[in-house]
Amino acid sequence: MNTTPIISSLNNTYCQQIIDIILPIQQIEFNVPITLEAQPDLLDIETNYHQTGGNFWGANYNEQLVGTIALIAFGDNAAAIRKMFVLKDYRGKELGIAQLLLDNLIAYCRQNNITSIYLGTVEVLKAAHRFYERNGFTRLAKNDLPESFPLMAADTIFYELHLNN
Repeated sequence: MNTTPIISSLNNTYCQQIIDIILPIQQIEFNVPITLEAQPDLLDIETNYHQTGGNFWGANYNEQLVGTIALIAFGDNAAAIRKMFVLKDYRGKELGIAQLLLDNLIAYCRQNNITSIYLGTVEVLKAAHRFYERNGFTRLAKNDLPESFPLMAADTIFYELHLNN
């Protein structure tokens, strides 16, 4: 058994595992009224993430997918974080899975000349807000987002991070 989380790129063969992580966290744990139908990107990871110049990563722990993070590239050197979720039993600083996922995404951005990272989230995810703020993200108003930012209907809170490559 591997007791170190491993971050790797995911493709369409992982769609069902990704859905099995994300939907229960959204719908059951945090009562966010969102359905799979409202997130068709989860059914075609390669088209929606890889082909945009972004990527979709998963955290495996003991050979089980326990967390996800994704990146959609848009505009000039800009990208949006999507689908940052970690199963409840694997959250926290002990394993550091969320931090590993974000660090991996930021490294990818630096390697691919993406200098501005944006994200949208919901009010109820207070721990996520604190996590992003600890990592240097600053909150911004919806009307301050780039025009081409891929907006999700459920999102009400927005953040940005500018990288100095």
